Amino acid sequence: MKRSIVIGVLAGIIVCGSALAQDATCVSKAMGKDGKPLAGAAKMSFVKKCCSDSAVSKDGKPLAGAAKASFVKKCMHAA
Repeated sequence: MKRSIVIGVLAGIIVCGSALAQDATCVSKAMGKDGKPLAGAAKMSFVKKCCSDSAVSKDGKPLAGAAKASFVKKCMHAA
């Protein structure tokens, strides 16, 4: 019983970790043309577009509809 709970918790951490890693990638890419990090509305706009563009399923197909909206919402929440 305890082993299955531990395995479930670890699986949850791995899934959340991959989502957070994607968010960190989008945030780290938010740079202006002059090489300085973006801030404010420009940063949020860039991160939203990055999250939207990276919304793909496990088999590599682009997400659509509610699945894409959910992915973008989770991606934006961490930013």
